[in-house]
Amino acid sequence: MDNPTHWTVRHFSQANPAGPGCDSVPALLRRLADAIEALGPAAEIQDVVIQSEMTEHGPWRSGTVYFHLPEDED
Repeated sequence: MDNPTHWTVRHFSQANPAGPGCDSVPALLRRLADAIEALGPAAEIQDVVIQSEMTEHGPWRSGTVYFHLPEDED
């Protein structure tokens, strides 16, 4: 296969529910892992980024997953 002249990178973001517990990194990682598994085994995960925003309940965690699917190679 020739090198592509461009790349398509898909992404999605998820966050813990607002309020108490919004700072739970394990809960966020479980949420992201479930979503990644739902993409199927053919999805190639490129990167996972965890962000944090301060709220009255502490840091509100969210994550963004960047990925490719087999049809993106066309």
